Amino acid sequence: MPNSLKARDKQVIWHPYTPQKYMPDPIPIVKGEGCYLTDADGNRYIDAISSWWVTIHGHAHPYIAEKLYEQAKTLEQVIFAGFTHEPAVRLAERLLNVLPGQFSRIFYSDNGSTATEVALKMALQYWWNKDHKKRNKVLAFNNSYHGDTFGAMSVSDRSVFTRAFHEKLFEVVFIDTPAVGPANGREQSAVDSQQWASIPWDEVACIIYEPLVQGAGGMLMYEAAGLNALLKQCREQGVICIADEVMTGFGRTGKLFASSYMEEQPDIICLSKGLTGGTMALGVTACTHRIYEAFLQDDTLKTFFHGHSFTANPLACAAALASLDLLEKETCLRSIERIGQQHQQFAASLATAFPSATKNIRSLGTLFAFEIVQGKDEYLNTIGKVITQKALSKGVYIRPLGNTVYLMPPYCITENELNKVYEVIRELLGELQTIYPK
Repeated sequence: MPNSLKARDKQVIWHPYTPQKYMPDPIPIVKGEGCYLTDADGNRYIDAISSWWVTIHGHAHPYIAEKLYEQAKTLEQVIFAGFTHEPAVRLAERLLNVLPGQFSRIFYSDNGSTATEVALKMALQYWWNKDHKKRNKVLAFNNSYHGDTFGAMSVSDRSVFTRAFHEKLFEVVFIDTPAVGPANGREQSAVDSQQWASIPWDEVACIIYEPLVQGAGGMLMYEAAGLNALLKQCREQGVICIADEVMTGFGRTGKLFASSYMEEQPDIICLSKGLTGGTMALGVTACTHRIYEAFLQDDTLKTFFHGHSFTANPLACAAALASLDLLEKETCLRSIERIGQQHQQFAASLATAFPSATKNIRSLGTLFAFEIVQGKDEYLNTIGKVITQKALSKGVYIRPLGNTVYLMPPYCITENELNKVYEVIRELLGELQTIYPK
């Protein structure tokens, strides 16, 4: 139909992470409810990845919608330089009460990329404000991903996501994650003391890391003990520790925050995605008093000159408060635990049923992932597109990272609905074994 939503879209829209030439028709979604998406033809799909990992309570949650409506009738937006409002203050109070570690201040931004930009600027200016300008290097992990803005790209692994901009990115000291579990196909090792010894510690301002799971890098999972040891080393060297919990925050790993698995806690933590239950765009960068006090200066040049038009948007803060209400309910906490248990059981069954088609089966909390043994282990592996299309035809939406298939369902998904997702994956693997015999 010439006037269909698909046809109109293809005339005016540029979709993210999508090659534009020969782009398949986008699926027009007209409704979301719980873990389901409904398209214009009435087809329903289980959203098994929470729409890029954000809708932790499912789509169109009535409680969040109600709180948004109430806030919209009162105050929808106000400049946050010189003004404040109840939703922003209340959200900051609640976050500081549940975050791991000893955080004292909340800085609001718009999304995950900007939350990490804020964190990096805070850490680098911390040393600049203290006249330790030699401390200007950033430590990050190979295979990391922290966002698509230039600072966030700079501290991300040099990959297909950043290739066109490599000459414009600032220099970063990259190291391997300190210990990798056997599920990732690499032998778990003790702390790499030789690697750490080569780090110019007296020049390092900060380390930024995705705790326990490197998301866009391929859902790579690594051990808490190794990360804890590295953070302890950073602490001894005076290095500021930045936890990027944009993906792992708000229950994804089984605990409220992945940092809770470690004894050593970050100085700065970045949050977004599930922060508002996926309803509104909002970013948070929380810091300890140690960081904040470096900006308590008579010299106005040492002000943190950073902000966004929609900083602490009242609607987004109201949505985040509503999402926290839901997250703290016993029913939600039990669902997170149940999903984790189902993933573990599925992982065991998958390894037995498809040993030649799958590898590196792993799970942590509500996260589940494995690699398909077909082609290279990389984002550009086209098997992911095949999986997406076949799963959609069976009523499930997943979006593999190349040949890495992963699940990150909303917490409202029922046991039967999750079992349907598993069954579709089994069917797909059976079909792939026929198409691509080993």
